[in-house]
Amino acid sequence: MSNASTFLDMKRRGEKIVVVTAYDAPTARLEVEAGVDIILVGDSVGVNILGYAHEREVTLADMAHHIAAVRRGAPHVYIIGDLPYATYDTPEQATQSSRILREAGANCVKFEGARPEIVRALTVAGFDVCCHLGLESQHHDVKRRQGKTALAAARLYDDALALDAAGQKFLVLELVPQELAARVTRAIKAPTIGIGAGAETDGQVLVINDLAGITEREFKHNRRYGAVGAALREAVASYARDVRAGLFPAEEHVFHMADDERAAFESLRP
Repeated sequence: MSNASTFLDMKRRGEKIVVVTAYDAPTARLEVEAGVDIILVGDSVGVNILGYAHEREVTLADMAHHIAAVRRGAPHVYIIGDLPYATYDTPEQATQSSRILREAGANCVKFEGARPEIVRALTVAGFDVCCHLGLESQHHDVKRRQGKTALAAARLYDDALALDAAGQKFLVLELVPQELAARVTRAIKAPTIGIGAGAETDGQVLVINDLAGITEREFKHNRRYGAVGAALREAVASYARDVRAGLFPAEEHVFHMADDERAAFESLRP
């Protein structure tokens, strides 16, 4: 299994790191077969899978459940798991929450915001830590681009340096200008993983529902690499038509009793 140093070496060599979300075992297995480097079990599970209105509704139990499912589907891949909203308010709480995610199968825990003291506490406790700056879905009520002004960019840049000094192993940069993401990437030791942050980060992450075409909404930062939603809709619609028309199940889908067993059964229950 890869460890954090594997991806630090990739950064040094200029090799891009491929990250994608997964929330269940079959998807995780397919992603490993497709060659991803890291699977992120994000709190995006809330709005993409669980039907929640906001990431803030995701619980620690939700995250542990889905991390465990992904681990069963991908026993050897490096997994980053999100600490949900209000589960890392103090170093002690963050450490306790992280233990739960690690027991579920996460190699690394991720949280949002510039909290170097949380990074230090988790690092001392033996956890790999992935930080997250830019758009913070748990903390921002409106999902919009961040770091657009010089002052906002400078603050984000300084926050990235502080998190790096505290010992982060990765940094996710979400919905920030490419120029800022490039500067941060060059300035810090940890690999940067971008989503809507341009092409100069050390790696990229997308939500599996977005890239596969399950999500209906279009996002500027996303590229659709498939039409899974449309294909699934048509498959179910075809099934429904066949059931209603009496075309499914057909003869090749059914099982029959042996003639002698059928005769015996009918004699028992004439």
